[in-house]
Amino acid sequence: MDLKNKYRLRMESCIGTIIDVHKTINEQYGSQEILLQFEDLQQAVEDLDMNLISERDILMMEQATNALLREFRAIFEVGKFGPVYEELKS
Repeated sequence: MDLKNKYRLRMESCIGTIIDVHKTINEQYGSQEILLQFEDLQQAVEDLDMNLISERDILMMEQATNALLREFRAIFEVGKFGPVYEELKS
């Protein structure tokens, strides 16, 4: 896989994770408008010219995603919500 495809995959992973977490908390804390904006962003990444993206850009996005997830950690730790992803059954 070339570098630009790896960048796209990393960006899609960040956005997808945010969307999945938002869907989990949407009923109590979420806003449908915010979810739609992230879904629009997900679509925009598909159309993005990855030649314009650098490793630094990707790292900033990953850091921002991690910071957002740290903010959500508290509400998940108190048990108000189940897991974002189902456990794999063996």
